[in-house]
Amino acid sequence: QVQLVESGGGLVQAGGSLRLSCAASGRSFSSYTMAWFRQAPGKEREFVARIRNIGSFTYYADSVKGRFTIARDNAKSSVYLQMNSLKPEDTAVYYCAASSAFAPRGFVHEYDNWGQGTQVTVST
Repeated sequence: QVQLVESGGGLVQAGGSLRLSCAASGRSFSSYTMAWFRQAPGKEREFVARIRNIGSFTYYADSVKGRFTIARDNAKSSVYLQMNSLKPEDTAVYYCAASSAFAPRGFVHEYDNWGQGTQVTVST
C-alpha cells in the first residue's frame, strides 16, 4: 500500500499553467505505475495521464495531449502533472493514483491507491 497526498491545485485563468504534485509514502514507490485522473461535477472520473514504473513511459488522454506533462521522481517518491494552456473544461478535482498491476491502462479499477484530490478551476 502507498499513501498519496496531492497539492498544487487552485484557480487560474484560461491559458495559464499549474503544476500538481503528489507525494507518496509507503513502500516501493518505484514499483508502481502512477497516474492522474480528474472528475468534474456530475461526470465520471476520467483518465488524464500515466507514467509506467518501468522505463517511465508516458501516456495521455487525447484531451490533454500536448498541453499536460506527467513526470516522476522516484528518489522523492513523487509524481507531477505540469498543466499548460489550461481551458475551462479542465476544471475538475484532480486525483493522483497508484497501481501495482502489470501494465495498467486508464481504467479506474486498475488503481488501488488514491489521494484525496485537489481542485483545479480554470476561469474564462
